[in-house]
Amino acid sequence: MASTDPVIAYLGPAGTYSDEAARAFAKRLGIDEPQLLECSSFDEVFDCVDRGKTEFGVVAKENSLEGSVTATLDNFAFKSTANILGEHVLDIHHCLVMHPDAKLEDVTTVASHAQGLAQCRRFLNERLPGRASITTSSTAESARLAAGDKHVASIANAFAAELYGAVVRERDIEDHFGNQTSFALIGRQGHPQVFRSDRKKTSLALFLQVDKAGTLHMILSEFAYAGINLSMIQSRPTKQALGDYMFFIEFEGSANDLATQTALNCLRLKLREVKVLGSYPLI
Repeated sequence: MASTDPVIAYLGPAGTYSDEAARAFAKRLGIDEPQLLECSSFDEVFDCVDRGKTEFGVVAKENSLEGSVTATLDNFAFKSTANILGEHVLDIHHCLVMHPDAKLEDVTTVASHAQGLAQCRRFLNERLPGRASITTSSTAESARLAAGDKHVASIANAFAAELYGAVVRERDIEDHFGNQTSFALIGRQGHPQVFRSDRKKTSLALFLQVDKAGTLHMILSEFAYAGINLSMIQSRPTKQALGDYMFFIEFEGSANDLATQTALNCLRLKLREVKVLGSYPLI
């Protein structure tokens, strides 16, 4: 009998941090053996959800070191109608991953995603000085390369090492501890809530009628009058013209709260569009 569990799209290949996040969401949904659909980009993840190919998708929102993930923000703002249903914060711990029979002196090349290489520079300079580096499409892909070549070491997670038959030689090799990435579980617009919580977080995309002096102050004033404390505000180009921006905003509270509805209705009278990206449990 075919499984009735929902399919979750994620940024592949298998073994990425997105894969880990998808499995974490599946566990929270009560799914022991999730059906996961590997995608080549966040654009494809959004497309799978918007077209109904999968019920859910998992996309990275923000990294504590690198900042917001622009591909995700641009999809929310300009391309997709998907809503955020939940959030999961993943601790990012990089490992030195190698062929099971390889020794450190065998390594001539270090492979990883560009961010993985950049975030472990101190370790590489101290333990593998002078080795060539190659950039891969993902940390998981670099683990796959290391598993098949004694001369290649990878910077990846322990999950990818196990998946591809490599071994972890060193753990927690990142330069900065506290590296975390926030992932969003997305579903089609109007999808019922899947996680219950008394405390909510809401994400918005705000589009201006005209870029003029005082517009940001006006937006902030509406939230201040409603007693809403913003946890994030970020501008992004609208891709219409140089200097033309829109804003992403996050705050604690639900879009269904009376004070929030009042603030949003006032903003709708003054802005071109107020797009509610989702109200979901605060973690």
